[in-house]
Amino acid sequence: MTKDESQTLQEQIDLRRREIQTEGYPMSVGELTNLYRDGEIDIHPEFQRFFRWTDRQKSRFIESLLLGIPIPSIFVYQRRDGVWDVIDGLQRLSTVYEFLGLLQGEEGEKLPASRLVATEYLPALEGRSWDGDSTSALTPEQQRIIKRASIDVKIVRRESDESTKFDLFQRLNIGGSQLSDQEVRNCLLIMASAEYYRWVLALRSNSSFQSTIALSDRAASEQYDMELALRFILLKDLNDEGVRAIGDLSDFLNQESVRHAEEFSGQDIQANENFQETFAFIDDALGDSAFRRYDQPKDRFMGGFSVSSFEVVSVGVYSHLSAWRALEPATRSQRLTELVSQIWSDEEFRSNSGSGMRANTRLSKTIPYARTHFQP
Repeated sequence: MTKDESQTLQEQIDLRRREIQTEGYPMSVGELTNLYRDGEIDIHPEFQRFFRWTDRQKSRFIESLLLGIPIPSIFVYQRRDGVWDVIDGLQRLSTVYEFLGLLQGEEGEKLPASRLVATEYLPALEGRSWDGDSTSALTPEQQRIIKRASIDVKIVRRESDESTKFDLFQRLNIGGSQLSDQEVRNCLLIMASAEYYRWVLALRSNSSFQSTIALSDRAASEQYDMELALRFILLKDLNDEGVRAIGDLSDFLNQESVRHAEEFSGQDIQANENFQETFAFIDDALGDSAFRRYDQPKDRFMGGFSVSSFEVVSVGVYSHLSAWRALEPATRSQRLTELVSQIWSDEEFRSNSGSGMRANTRLSKTIPYARTHFQP
């Protein structure tokens, strides 16, 4: 490494260290409970659909508090309004709040208090609750042990760069949370704008969109349909230079979706209609064959879902939406079926859509191709 390169590295380190300002101190469970009750800590109730501990996992956490077993640090981001955004530790805090009967759902409704199950060291926890009759409720002494239990809280101060919380959330959750990339991305969107997240969620529920992608149960459970909806949203208006600038596709989806979320100001009626029309036209023509490989000798679509075909067909149709709209439905479906079939014998598409092709290399070739090929 040359002297100039070493200086550049040190400058980068110094810059990022200044951008990320943190502090930390231990807080009792009782203090964290009061913050939640007063609305001063945001655990994002929408996250609960992605982070789900079993009853056994929840009970083992309460067991740890009762036995004084050290708890991993919780990370929060201090927003401009002073409220703490939970970056890591949602399930731990939710478990406590649920057990105490304080946890609220997505609509602000109070959720039922949980009951514990037997654990390895404390089998007598079976059926125990925070409140209740004398045979099932924890004693006042046991409740005090939990309320006084200490958890280290790492606070990313509001003076830090705004993007820090998103980067930190990814680093802390991708490795150990067993979430898919899109489930982590969904959490990032909720943190940036819950309204934008719900808007994309509504788009991906569109019946024509769901009919054409025809995902497996596993892919659907990992929120892959949400990722596909975002791919379309983020790629459809990206110019050729922007497509060529894509590096790692997952990073692109993370960064651009968060940027879109932060800039979102409400329902985009035109975008809604464009999304619905694009997939309605594709669905009318091809249904669940839309994004499968076309076998010319057998004259039929076959195989599983092809993400390369999804990107090319959806962006291609969207790029000429007004022209497709002007055609009679029967003519539109016939012409669209012809064009989709043709891509599978077109060397320009085939050579850039193989399984070994990196996503950024593929997109730099296939997206410009899509905009040319799908003129009616």
